Amino acid sequence: MRPFGYKDKFGYLFGDFGNDFFFALVGSFLMVYYTDVFHINPAAVGGLFLLARLWDAIADVSWGRFVDTRKASKHGKFKPWIYRMSFPLVISGVLMFVYIPGMSDGFYLAYAYVTYILWGTLYSTVNIPYGSMASVITADPVERTVLSTWRSLGATLAQLFVGVVGPLLLFVNNEANASRFFLGAVIFGILSIASYMACYKLSLERVIPDMNEKPNTNLRKTLYGLLKNRPLIVFLIGSLIFLINLMLLGTVNTYLFKDYFGNAQLLSVFSLVQAAPIFIGMPLIKPLVAKFGKKEVAAAGFLLSTLVYLLLYFIPNLSAIQYMAILFIGLLGYALFNLISWAFITDLVDYHEHVTGLREDATIYSIYSFSRKVGQAVAGGIGGVAMAAVGYNATLHVQTPRTLEGIYFLATLVPAMGLFLVFICIAFLYPLNKKRTAQLVSDIKAKRMN
Repeated sequence: MRPFGYKDKFGYLFGDFGNDFFFALVGSFLMVYYTDVFHINPAAVGGLFLLARLWDAIADVSWGRFVDTRKASKHGKFKPWIYRMSFPLVISGVLMFVYIPGMSDGFYLAYAYVTYILWGTLYSTVNIPYGSMASVITADPVERTVLSTWRSLGATLAQLFVGVVGPLLLFVNNEANASRFFLGAVIFGILSIASYMACYKLSLERVIPDMNEKPNTNLRKTLYGLLKNRPLIVFLIGSLIFLINLMLLGTVNTYLFKDYFGNAQLLSVFSLVQAAPIFIGMPLIKPLVAKFGKKEVAAAGFLLSTLVYLLLYFIPNLSAIQYMAILFIGLLGYALFNLISWAFITDLVDYHEHVTGLREDATIYSIYSFSRKVGQAVAGGIGGVAMAAVGYNATLHVQTPRTLEGIYFLATLVPAMGLFLVFICIAFLYPLNKKRTAQLVSDIKAKRMN
């Protein structure tokens, strides 16, 4: 078996590269597609997002539990599922952006419900095995942190591509175009499939369970371990709040540039601004974590982001360029967390093993994914309701001053409050600091040797 190296890093990068072609497209542009092409009321779209994400949260946990109760094949425990399920996933993603002109409002709403929920369900069947795979590619904590960084890079590159190309491709004369959205979905679908196949070919599962060992099916023992896992509970709460902010911003930023700043194509520039902190942070994150620890670096980043969003709220009437220049500093803050967030999960898997003696990677990862989906559900629901509450009207060429002020409020003060709550969770409630994490790794190693 070849040693851990760049093949694994690039393979794991390609996994989230494939994930985020559609995830970024959906997160940033699907609501605009539904409101401006299907002409669905924003509040109704919010209801769809809320229901779908709650269903996806259940699908994540169910699929994670299913994978953990299956025996590994000769190709590994997680890789085969990426290969099997990526094709139906991508097809369902393209179907979301099929527009049939001349149909009733009820048809468009029903079509949105069916295709969006189908895509979300199939996304779980690929993303849960992919996310769980990090802990079996290598058992070394440092190499797992490196994998987390490369995964974040893959997601950032896909988001950058969609963010830069998307506004130029999807909008015509500052308006969403149905045929362009379909073309974009096909292009992103082809790139997504190619990325999943690269992940399958390049990644190698090294931490292989005993083929004769029967997987744990004792749900009571698993639940006991989850309830005793305080780091997991705190991290889930913090992640839930963070994802609500992130997804809400993904929705609101489209309207911020399209309506408040009056230029949807500036979203391409903004995507570059959002991506840059990841590239700046990549060479810094390993020495920072080595010196201070994951918890400490993440907490400092969230505090910095909170202060920047608060500053933006109190200095309105900025130009789009001024807004992006100031926000760039805040984006550096939570880019630090994004780069190491997946390494937190491997620590939580280790802690679960420490408490229960069970290695249940997919179950722990699916619980984390559950919190992410709940965060997306709440953000989607809040996003649609909030846009309706500030008076957004898709039929108006120019929104009212009250609506524009409301959009700016949603893009600045709301995330400032949310990010401050995440800072409290990580800085004061999350127990695995640098010293305790090192001790946990040592204790598990000692138990395995015995």
